[in-house]
Amino acid sequence: MSPAAPARGPLLLGVRHHGPGSARAVRAALDAARPAAVLIEGPPEGDALLPLAADPAMRPPVALLAHAADDPGRAAFWPLAEFSPEWAAIRWAQQQPDPVPVRFIDLPAAHTLAARPEAEGDGAGAAAPPAVRPDPLAALAGTAGYDDPERWWEDVVEHRGTGDGPQDPAAAFEALGEAMAALREAYPDREDPRDLVREAHMRQRMRAARREFGDCYAVVCGAWHVPALRARTTAAADKRLLTGLPRTKVETTWVPWTHRRLARAGGYGAGIASPGWYAHLFAAPDRPVERWLTKVAGLLREEDRPVSTAHVIEAVRLAQTLAAVRGRPLPGLAETLEAVRAVMCDGSDVPLALIEDRLVVGDVLGRVPDGAPAVPLQRDLARQQRSLRLKPEAHERELELDLRKDTDAARSRLLHRLRLLGIDWGRPTASRAGTGTFRETWRLRWEPELSVRVAEAGIWGTTVPAAATARAEADAAAAGELGEVTALAERCLLAGLSEALPAVLRALADLAALDTDVARLAKALPALARSLRYGDVRGTDASALGVVAGGLAERICVALPPACAAGLDADAAAELRDHVDAVHGAVGLLQDDDLRERWSAVLRALAGRESVPGLIRGRAARLLLDEGRLPAEETARLMGLALSPAAAPPDAAGWIDGFAGGGSGGGTLLVHDDRLLRLIDAWLASVPAQAFTDVLPLLRRTFGAYEPGVRRTLGELARRGPGARPGSAVPGAAPEGFAPELDPARADAVVDLVHLLLAGAGAAGAGAAAATP
Repeated sequence: MSPAAPARGPLLLGVRHHGPGSARAVRAALDAARPAAVLIEGPPEGDALLPLAADPAMRPPVALLAHAADDPGRAAFWPLAEFSPEWAAIRWAQQQPDPVPVRFIDLPAAHTLAARPEAEGDGAGAAAPPAVRPDPLAALAGTAGYDDPERWWEDVVEHRGTGDGPQDPAAAFEALGEAMAALREAYPDREDPRDLVREAHMRQRMRAARREFGDCYAVVCGAWHVPALRARTTAAADKRLLTGLPRTKVETTWVPWTHRRLARAGGYGAGIASPGWYAHLFAAPDRPVERWLTKVAGLLREEDRPVSTAHVIEAVRLAQTLAAVRGRPLPGLAETLEAVRAVMCDGSDVPLALIEDRLVVGDVLGRVPDGAPAVPLQRDLARQQRSLRLKPEAHERELELDLRKDTDAARSRLLHRLRLLGIDWGRPTASRAGTGTFRETWRLRWEPELSVRVAEAGIWGTTVPAAATARAEADAAAAGELGEVTALAERCLLAGLSEALPAVLRALADLAALDTDVARLAKALPALARSLRYGDVRGTDASALGVVAGGLAERICVALPPACAAGLDADAAAELRDHVDAVHGAVGLLQDDDLRERWSAVLRALAGRESVPGLIRGRAARLLLDEGRLPAEETARLMGLALSPAAAPPDAAGWIDGFAGGGSGGGTLLVHDDRLLRLIDAWLASVPAQAFTDVLPLLRRTFGAYEPGVRRTLGELARRGPGARPGSAVPGAAPEGFAPELDPARADAVVDLVHLLLAGAGAAGAGAAAATP
């Protein structure tokens, strides 16, 4: 194409910040005008980073990140996708045989961040619009007779170049600029003061470009700003608007972005509803609807839905028919989705939701070159991600780790260290492979905002281990409660931060010595016990924690009985019951025989003391029974006392809840212990009518937590009376299909098989122990 003579005045290209039609039109207009320079709405601090856009390793979507040097949390993003008009203009300028200068002209980030208290993503430099500003797309769509601004924009702009619409880009930009001028004239009292300042700076940069290039330059900016950039104003007036603005030192870099974060539903002020759809429209060389529906069919096939080529053909026909009926130049997203629902999804919205999530929005993650500026912590993190083969990805995925393997153990340490630094790339979740301490399951998802968190964490150190250690030491020094420090000690062991443990232990010992609240002590002990357990599994030296944990447990043994007898109400008793459960589990993990004996004595004291609430007495009796430290006869005696006529019904109901309630397996115990079941049944029959109404909610909660099969069996036993057994019609009879007594000969027949199974399990356990680091 031969260069055209430059038009009078600069070429003003008003765009929507993310739109394939706008991007194609911008390239066409630049090809036609051949400007000597291109000015783009964006922070001027990004000019030094523009050459990286030409790097083959740069892959949109990406964002220009600017943050305050002294407070990385004050940050702003300017996202750019492949189909963003600004990105199209940047790449056009760089791809010319003689590269064209390209510059950002918006208000510097040094000013916007100085006046901004929190991190905010504006998008291509466009400030988040105030609520009073009219929506220009809605106003223009309404004027054209559309009730949906997105559908109007698709018909008028985004489908340009993919159908038979007008192909003169200059005329389209001229018409859009005139429409925006009319809107701004119609709403003169709704101007955003921030926009006025930004537009003043843009005009100042345009004046500088005119002095350097004459009028042969182009400006790519939001369509809303075009009338203000055309307006005749004096340099002195603009300078007055810019005088006295606050300023701060900023640092800028490129960071990866995602299509999901481009979506308006993600909270992005300048976002669009369908970035995946727009990316497809921009990339498709021809027949965009046919290619899109082919993608949809491929996704549904991956989900094992029967979708054939005939489905695709029929969906294309239906989408085209809907567009024709509605007077649209081409089928839009609405028509294609309706066709997909009717033809490929059998009218169901469930698979359609998957399509909207995976394709209409999508999880595309951009990439930036290694040469992009980054804080040292970011570079160290990137190095570890490569060495551990942990690729940041925009879609959520599950990662199973076996801590006996060196690589998986290193991955676990990295993820735990990042969590200590507030970089929640991964979240621990319940493992489907089992509950062993050798396994961890994580859900990983890289969000663009994590780049800001990494920059913020850079103040703690230049490497991930050093930064996490410094952050843990600072958190330990600032902790005000014992529970905070014990949780921190556990996290340090999970993260393998042995260098941070001395500072954490000092803070732990100091707070433990001063704390006399048994609830806080009981809350802190389980974390310490788990820390000792994880230390063994991960090969971390946690012996110093054992001394602290033992001392804490001794103090709990002394303080717990008086605390439980202090006239507790129902809520306080329930809280202490939970603490008793937690301490019991922690004592079991500590593997100290003397401590276990001491704790058992505490439980016996709680179980037999009438002043202790029934809920706690019942739970203490149950824990002792499960440990084999309370004979069945003694258990029956304690239950008989708790459920005697002299006991208050609420207290007796609490004893039942503590003994047999929740997920303690109490229902199964009652199924197999006829004596205990008879005691409860007799007590229930003796409760007065008025008192029964009072205790009914608690009893419903206790028995309602049982499995349906257990409840059904208990109901059957209660109906058949004392001595009945599950499955039998006569009290004392054997269940159907079983002999009245055990047959030794038949039982001995399976002994050899049981020995074989146990031998195999023992060999597997020995192998796991040998593999333990």
